[in-house]
Amino acid sequence: MRNNRLIRKRGNRNREEVEEIDITSLLDILVIMLVFLIRSYNASGVVINVPKNIKLPDSKSQSLNTAGVVVQVAPTGIWVDDKEVVNTEKKVSIVYDHEGRRIVPLYNELIQKKQDIKRTEKMSPNATKFTGTVNLLVDKSIKYNYVKKLLYTCAEAGYLRYKFVVLGPQM
Repeated sequence: MRNNRLIRKRGNRNREEVEEIDITSLLDILVIMLVFLIRSYNASGVVINVPKNIKLPDSKSQSLNTAGVVVQVAPTGIWVDDKEVVNTEKKVSIVYDHEGRRIVPLYNELIQKKQDIKRTEKMSPNATKFTGTVNLLVDKSIKYNYVKKLLYTCAEAGYLRYKFVVLGPQM
């Protein structure tokens, strides 16, 4: 008799009502994450690391950068794709040629990058082609005369398209 009661109650144990779960706070978190991801989305796919000692000029431009060699210029030195080429803090004078218009260490590094890109292009059909584009991150305290030397050096190395990287409007 006792076993019959247990068997009958066994079916009732599984039929308990399911309590509803309040998912309002979960939806709030998902909306916040979605807004964060949309604001931090970079449609160009170009990621550029800006050193601490470079203060970029402000701009209202909305155009995006394209892939290319990145040249960073600060009062303390020059970097090409995060490799230091010139360091003015070491009190070593920068070597110029072409009547003081071309920066030799920068020129040599840009030629090396161009050769590396073309070598990769030959070895792999899916590799990115050499576009001759250079993304310039120039500190806003750099004089225009020095910027002209940078542009001349890039042009002599075969980089004829310049893209100046600036700080865009903050949303």
